[in-house]
Amino acid sequence: MIKRIPYLLLVVLMTACSSIDCPVDATVTTQYQIKNSDGTEHTLSDTMTVTSVRSDGKDTILYNKGIGISKFTLPVSYTHPEDVLVFQFDNSNNNLHITDTLWIKKYDYPHFESVDCNTTYFHTITDVKYTCNYIDSIVINNSSVTYDSQTVHLYLYPKSND
Repeated sequence: MIKRIPYLLLVVLMTACSSIDCPVDATVTTQYQIKNSDGTEHTLSDTMTVTSVRSDGKDTILYNKGIGISKFTLPVSYTHPEDVLVFQFDNSNNNLHITDTLWIKKYDYPHFESVDCNTTYFHTITDVKYTCNYIDSIVINNSSVTYDSQTVHLYLYPKSND
């Protein structure tokens, strides 16, 4: 019996080491909240589409024709130091078609959970620049972009004539 104890301990330790759960939803996204100039939540009456410029020069749709929204999430590139997003706002009632571009500079760093899990990248937003055709301003609320899908990272303030 005493000779079996080291073997049993070894089996228990090996089982404990391999029971690490990898995150099921390992998506790293930025959360945006649309606000009025007084800081209250704002709901867009115009249709918003967001595209991204990829490294091959082509664009891809990240968010398609959202209307009546006050919050939205967008994915983050894994290893590019800057993401370029193009926001298009459309209103068919008054023939409004306005485009703004957002440049998000960030620091990417690998996040390692376990040898059993894929490496993901977390990000620290370091700067944002944007055009001001429809957007009045964008403010960094929380610069740390991780798995936390509840944290609002950026506040988007549209111009008051929305």
